Amino acid sequence: MLFFSRRAVLGLSGVLALGACGFRPVHAPDGAGAVLRGQVRVQAPENRAEFHLVSRLEERLGRAGEGTREGTGAARYALAFDVSIERRGTAVTSSNAITRIRLVGEAQFRITRAGHTAPVHAGRVRSFTAYSTTGVAIAHTAPRRHAEERLMVVLADQIVANLLSSAGHWP
Repeated sequence: MLFFSRRAVLGLSGVLALGACGFRPVHAPDGAGAVLRGQVRVQAPENRAEFHLVSRLEERLGRAGEGTREGTGAARYALAFDVSIERRGTAVTSSNAITRIRLVGEAQFRITRAGHTAPVHAGRVRSFTAYSTTGVAIAHTAPRRHAEERLMVVLADQIVANLLSSAGHWP
């Protein structure tokens, strides 16, 4: 008995059509992911939140000069960013005590060729996270720091996705 599936035929034809138009997966051997791996020097962090952002960017893109295909050790690109975090109370009790804080983060970034000042790509990403403030005041530090770390990971992942989707168009 022959099992015919329209989904399989449509899926296969879609893959073949993408291949015919020059589509390359980002993580293919010559895709943008491989081209950027170890080729982006990220600016140094200035605070705890930026440290988490830079750590995640280097985890996803590789450290500049490490694991490069050419083996030169020099980064081809430099990534600079500006991060802002806004704190907003989102849950208030009847006695006006804030029990939940929402962190809204934004990162503006620009990538330049090493040694140049004109950006080859720039963008902005935004996200949010929240944490609880119930309990004693001293116990608020750990949840706040953890929420900031989560926010920086999300922003870094969005930056990397933006870079990977546009890297094929850079000089």
